[in-house]
Amino acid sequence: MPKKSLLPSEGKSLQLKREEYNPLTLLRREMNSLFDNFFRGFELEPFKGHFGTFSPSVDIQESVKDIKVTAELPGVDDKDIDVSLGKDSLTIKGEKQEEKEDRGKDYYRMERSFGSFSRTIPLPAEVDTVKAKAEFKKGVLTVTLPKTSRAIKETKKIPVRTE
Repeated sequence: MPKKSLLPSEGKSLQLKREEYNPLTLLRREMNSLFDNFFRGFELEPFKGHFGTFSPSVDIQESVKDIKVTAELPGVDDKDIDVSLGKDSLTIKGEKQEEKEDRGKDYYRMERSFGSFSRTIPLPAEVDTVKAKAEFKKGVLTVTLPKTSRAIKETKKIPVRTE
């Protein structure tokens, strides 16, 4: 039976850095690995809104005559919403204050969620600020911004050609 060398491939030397064997470096690597594995797959999504930040979902629709902005604001009271229209942007600000209390025979649970938000949406066309209107219904804010007659006239349809 031939003898097999226990040394790594003959003729090649292994160059290992001295710091790789430093006990503190090894400990740091192990701790980093431990924390990386512990937090892997852990998302903050279930806690959204509990850290003072809330960003509402916003949809923007543009037609020939107007621009409609729809924002989902669940848990926000209408008196806590501020809508302002600038020259070329729409700003929606508000504050969300939510408190949930749940009592049972063997338990008591109280959750509070507070946070403010601000969304500024650039407008693609000039709008008539006098005729702008906002409606809040069942947690959904809809802002309708009619375009000015000049903006409607400046809209030009461009034909698409194929080769």
